[in-house]
Amino acid sequence: MNGFDDRLLTRNGLAARQLAALLLNHEPDTRLPRVRDFAEELGVGNGTVQAALALLEESRAIETTARGHLGTFLVRSDRGILWRLSGLGTLLAAMPLPHSRRYEGLATGLRTAFEAAGAPFAITFMRGAAARTAALAEGKVHLAVLSRFAADRVIAEQPVELIADLGPSTYVGGHGLVLRHGVAIGSPGLRVAVNAASQEQPMLARRAFAGRDDIRWIEASPLRLRELFDRGKADATVWNLDEVEGRLGEGVEVQPLGDEAARELSLRHSSAAIIGRTEGARALAAVRGALDLSLITDVQGQVLRGERVPAY
Repeated sequence: MNGFDDRLLTRNGLAARQLAALLLNHEPDTRLPRVRDFAEELGVGNGTVQAALALLEESRAIETTARGHLGTFLVRSDRGILWRLSGLGTLLAAMPLPHSRRYEGLATGLRTAFEAAGAPFAITFMRGAAARTAALAEGKVHLAVLSRFAADRVIAEQPVELIADLGPSTYVGGHGLVLRHGVAIGSPGLRVAVNAASQEQPMLARRAFAGRDDIRWIEASPLRLRELFDRGKADATVWNLDEVEGRLGEGVEVQPLGDEAARELSLRHSSAAIIGRTEGARALAAVRGALDLSLITDVQGQVLRGERVPAY
C-alpha cells in the first residue's frame, strides 16, 4: 500500500471518501458549499474537511479555486476517480430476462447512461416483478426495472420511490388480444392463458374479459404459451406483443384490445419504470443528478432500429 492509500485510512481519509460521494453531485463551474456546511453534514471539524479536500485535489479527483467573497468553486472533477475513492462500489440493477430486442435495448441504454454518469454499473436478470422487487427490498440490488403499472403498486406498499418513468413502449411494445384460429371471442367456455408470475398480465386478461363468468383460466408461462395454443389447450390470452411476434406460429391471430380500461392498463404496462429504495442507497444518491434519462431511450431506440449492437 502506498503513502496516499495509507492516508485514506486516516480520519481525514475517511472524510475524503465521504466528500467524494457528495461531490459526485456537483457540476464543474459551480460554487461548493462552505467548509462548515460540509463539516456539519459529515459530523467532523472544519480542519478535517479542509484536509479531505486537499487529499481529493492531490488525487486529481477535483480542482477548486477560491473566488474571494463568492466562495470556492469546483473547476474540474473526474467522476471516475471520485467514485473509486468514495468506495461506493458497483451499482446493480435488476431487470427482466433479455428475451426481446426491446429489453436488450433497455439494458444497453441503462448501462450506457450510468457509465456516462461515472458509475460502475451491472445488471442482474430476474424473471417476475415480484422477484426484482424482493431483491430491491432486501438490499441485494440498488435498482429494479418494472412496468410503470407494477411500480405504482410497489410504491404504494413499500418504502421505494420512482427514479424514472421512461415513457410508452420502453418496457414492451404494447399488448394485443391473441386468439387461436377458428375461435370467436364470444365462444362460451373460452380458455384464457394467464401468467401468474406477472403482476400485470393476469389483470389485463381479466379486464379484457370482464363481465364473463364462463372463462376458464389456464396457467401459462411465456415458454409454454406456444405449446398451449399449438395443442389446442388455450383459446385466447392478452399478451405482450414483443413476445407474440414470430413466436406463436401461424395458428393464432392478434386483435387490438377493445376496452378503454384495458388499453389504459396496457399503456401503463408499456412504460419502463426504474425504482429504488427511499433510504440507504448512497450509491444511487451519488449518481442521480448526473443521470441522463434521454440517453437511455436514445440508445434503446438505436438497438431497436438495428443501428447499435446490444451491449450490457
